[in-house]
Amino acid sequence: MSKIRVLPENLSNKIAAGEVVERPASVVKELVENAIDAGSSRILVEIEQGGRKRIRVSDNGDGMGRDDALLCLERYATSKILREPDLFSIRTLGFRGEALPSIASVSRFTLITREKEADAGTQIEVAGGRINSVSDAGAPAGTMVSVASLFYNTPARRKFLKSVNTEMGHIADTIASMALCRPSVQFRLDHNNRTVKSWAAAATPVDRVADVLGSGVRKDLYPVECETEDVRIGGWIAAARMNRSTARGIYLFVNGRWIKDRVVQHALFAGYSGRLMKGQYPVAVLFLTVPFDQVDVNVHPTKHEVRFIRQKSVHDTVRGAVAETLRQSDPTRRRAPAAADSFAVERQNAVAEPRSEYRTAPQSGAKEKPPVFREPAQTTPPGDGGWEPADERPETQPSAGERPAHPAPPPSQPARQESLWTRPFFSGLTVIGQVKSTYIICESDQGLLLIDQHAAHERIVFEQLKRQAAERRPASQRLLLPETVDLGFREAQILNKIVPELDRYGLEIEPFGGNTFVVKALPTLLDSSEIPALITRLVEKTAEIGVSVDMKSILDGCLMVMACHNAIRAHQQLSGEQIKTMLEQLDACENPSHCPHGRPIWIQWTVKELDKRFQRIVN
Repeated sequence: MSKIRVLPENLSNKIAAGEVVERPASVVKELVENAIDAGSSRILVEIEQGGRKRIRVSDNGDGMGRDDALLCLERYATSKILREPDLFSIRTLGFRGEALPSIASVSRFTLITREKEADAGTQIEVAGGRINSVSDAGAPAGTMVSVASLFYNTPARRKFLKSVNTEMGHIADTIASMALCRPSVQFRLDHNNRTVKSWAAAATPVDRVADVLGSGVRKDLYPVECETEDVRIGGWIAAARMNRSTARGIYLFVNGRWIKDRVVQHALFAGYSGRLMKGQYPVAVLFLTVPFDQVDVNVHPTKHEVRFIRQKSVHDTVRGAVAETLRQSDPTRRRAPAAADSFAVERQNAVAEPRSEYRTAPQSGAKEKPPVFREPAQTTPPGDGGWEPADERPETQPSAGERPAHPAPPPSQPARQESLWTRPFFSGLTVIGQVKSTYIICESDQGLLLIDQHAAHERIVFEQLKRQAAERRPASQRLLLPETVDLGFREAQILNKIVPELDRYGLEIEPFGGNTFVVKALPTLLDSSEIPALITRLVEKTAEIGVSVDMKSILDGCLMVMACHNAIRAHQQLSGEQIKTMLEQLDACENPSHCPHGRPIWIQWTVKELDKRFQRIVN
């Protein structure tokens, strides 16, 4: 007797439901996607008891006739794929034809639908995948799907549902995500007959973004726009200071589809590199438009994951666009006044900006030796070298796949419009003094500015070391007496891996037998008084990052250690000349607003904020 059997249809539907329907939010996602595909301009989502008792989604879309209404409850019945090539060029949110039968197999399901030109609608009632009744019904044009008693016939799944508030939170996040990519559609979410949130049709995409993320974020949103042969990117990212402790502020879309893709998310984090500390997450809404035949959306039943044919190109474009937008939006990148020859004027200002008087005088009694600033300030920030903005990229031929038309349009203003020459920001500050020999107090055109001297010097040393290595001219100093360092077995293996790369930065280390190493030279920017501590920290940082990751990440981590090791400390008094030099060198930095670890270098209180705190009357 054969041991292999074909599963009954009701059982196979329940298995499919286990893949597609993870929780009430999954049902909401599938039903709202269908409503969007039907061309709806108004979508109402009504929830009872967090989706346990009822989920009802109503729309004013195209609706269906009786025959189509019956067919949509059959597995793999769909109007969105006709031929095999269509499967590799998906243009709609839903396409497999398994969502409705899967949902109907684990709930008490009611479908009411009417086409706009029909006199009467159709009502179908299903329980556990079995059709109980089909009848005519009076109904407005569109479709209403009611899902009651979710998982009533699969108690093992039902018991894994979380609390009402938790499930409702997932549903709200799902609706918010879909509202972001369809700003012209009106959404409303009700829970237990009370409106939780209503998103009116937005005049512009950024209005919908502000509505979802909160109006307080809008002033800190920066538009992102970039286009290459492989991908077009639009959307908004928030300033690094608007970071959150979770990834809930990140919304990613590919061809109008809300996704949770690791490649795009990693690229976003890489774009924020050096601006966020560990455990902090950015706020971003990014729309990627990729040729339909260059992305596979059929990777997972939930359709949250996608796979790009040119994955590296997409990753690098997202990272570059985010990084360039943040660099250009940095408040320290101030444009010079416009003139007939703006380039010449900006260059003149950058080179010959008048210096203000410094009121800080050298103080006596300092216990630590003052820092030595060895590298003169540069008048222009070093270039990225790895990415060209869209407006400077040569025109390319259109790619083979068709561009989708339905995602939210990108911002109208490109992220990069200013010249490379900008007026110095930090050099133009008026230095007032130091607080606890840790923070430098300055006066700016906007108000009061406070600079963390350790974070600032850490950034300066980090970029100087990186620039010297890139130019293959590491300035090193040979030690009069080479110093030996003893490590454990695992630590010695890690150091052996990175020794050849560290030589690029002027740090010359050689094995000395066993687990012992000898340090023969150091970069001139580093202090030679604590060599064993420096080497130990380099090894610990490499172990923390992981020796299996790319060498660039390891070396950046090592540079952070070296910069932190040599940066001036808190409670260290600085002379006026030292502060002046530090500010000039900050102007030459690529990212003068964050230390290599992502901590802010400076904070500012505008005059308006100060007046408000002192309860002054502002005219």
